[in-house]
Amino acid sequence: MDVLLQSGTELSTLVEGVNLLWVLTVTFLIFFMHAGFAMLEAGQVRSKNVANQLTKNMLTWSIGVIAFFLVGAGVASVTGQLTGPNALVPGDLIATWSAGSAGWVSWLFGAVFAMTAATIVSGAVAGRAKLRAYVTYTILLAAVIYPVVVGFTWAGQGLLTSDGLIGLGFQDFAGGVIVHGMGGVAGLTAAWIIGPRIDRYNEDGSVNVIPGHSLTFAVLGTLILAFGWYGFNVGTAASVFDATAAADQGILSLGAFDYVGRVALTTTLGMAAGAIGAGGMALYKTGKVDTLYVANGMLAGLVGITSITDGILWVGALAVGLIAGAQLPIVFGFVEKRLKIDDVCAVFPVHGSAGLLGALLFPFVATDTWASGFDAAFFVDALVGQIALVVVITVWTVAATAAVFGALKAIGEARVSREHELEGLDVSEHGVDTYPEFGRPETATDGGYVQDDRGIIRPDGGVANDGSIKMVTAYIRPDVLGEVKGALVEVGAPSITVTNVSGRGSQPAKKGQWRGEEYTVDLHQKVKVECVVADVPADEVAEAIADAAKTGEPGDGKVFIMPVEGAHQIRTGKTGREAV
Repeated sequence: MDVLLQSGTELSTLVEGVNLLWVLTVTFLIFFMHAGFAMLEAGQVRSKNVANQLTKNMLTWSIGVIAFFLVGAGVASVTGQLTGPNALVPGDLIATWSAGSAGWVSWLFGAVFAMTAATIVSGAVAGRAKLRAYVTYTILLAAVIYPVVVGFTWAGQGLLTSDGLIGLGFQDFAGGVIVHGMGGVAGLTAAWIIGPRIDRYNEDGSVNVIPGHSLTFAVLGTLILAFGWYGFNVGTAASVFDATAAADQGILSLGAFDYVGRVALTTTLGMAAGAIGAGGMALYKTGKVDTLYVANGMLAGLVGITSITDGILWVGALAVGLIAGAQLPIVFGFVEKRLKIDDVCAVFPVHGSAGLLGALLFPFVATDTWASGFDAAFFVDALVGQIALVVVITVWTVAATAAVFGALKAIGEARVSREHELEGLDVSEHGVDTYPEFGRPETATDGGYVQDDRGIIRPDGGVANDGSIKMVTAYIRPDVLGEVKGALVEVGAPSITVTNVSGRGSQPAKKGQWRGEEYTVDLHQKVKVECVVADVPADEVAEAIADAAKTGEPGDGKVFIMPVEGAHQIRTGKTGREAV
């Protein structure tokens, strides 16, 4: 029934336009979650691997989304046909290529879910996986591994649907198992195959804590992900208006928005409860509320609620969120200490076990279970269906991921060399320094080189240091380097060598905590500044460094003056004082 509005527009056209606008809006919101993943994972790796992690996140989207368009979407459709009652349509392998406007919007909505599953894996193998290995796996995940999971579930009447070959039915509203559980299991499997980072475990099996470089990044990334999660969960209520009612009956009525309030509420409660559950368990285990566990717990609560958010009691959302958060420190400790798997960003306890557990809890908190007393028949059927969902997706994901990374490992392409791992993947894989703490030669604003048409300007102040050459060596706090460089320019000694070092002096050792585990810091990060002078008095240089570096607190460092027996300038061949 075509109904014209006063403007002359058909009601069905208005409904389609509003629904498409909603889907595109939440799709862009889900895409923004990649910024959260990038920050969260970058914060949990060492500073020498940050650029590598950021690159992997960008390539996950860039390469994966093309693979999903060209191959993955078609594989999902055909898998659903092969494992369900519908006839095989080989043409569906490339149907997305010519789907049209509405079809491409639907594809993009599915693509952002697929890329979420893919990017989760990068956090588990951070710091030691070759970029080419990760990219290879991303292509296969986007083209085959994840699409097969979608074919079993969301793509029509596949294996796990009530009409599929198993025929049990399942509940996974927004991908708590299909996306997050699958990604977490894949990450754990990949980390197991590729092995732990160097020095993660001692010969006796004890664990060494390797803290990430920025808790700030990790927390901000968490909050961006939580914001995007509303697109993930609430956005899965993908129809504002009921298109069928508009077309057939000529009436305007709500579609999935009829229950969108429940989704928004349970998502929020699950998120909050997850943070409380993880923080509470960390407090119980260590006596402290660990910041990273609170952040990870917030995400675990969201993952736990994602598959069931549209059909549970609000009190159930609190329960599931608390359990998903509380299991986080327990499962992470089990994976780390018992399984000896180095899951750098805790992707399995956050995405894997939380997603699987949340799905299994569905029958216990479902509205249909408690709609009129206790519906035992629904409870049993739902529990069996959820168990089948968890088992099938886990088995497929482990097998496929182990095959890919196992093959890469067999040919020596899974992991970087020991030298490259120690050097850091930023330099070895990308040739960049994420934190170039020290000014480059072309930089003069903080006391580096200054150059004009006559070349580098150098001071000339007569005979100093009794005609000899001196080396001034200082060990200072990293944060005062800029002031020290400026002070050296003022006394006429801009030529310096700067090195990152660590050491121990009067500054006391301190205790640190990373994801609930305590470690001792007895070697403190310092910067070593070396300045060789001839015409500039060494005492003046030493005093300039000391004045600029002084904070008055233990750990300010020391300055030493040492004689230099000789010097050679390589370019000109000059020797002695002239070389300096």
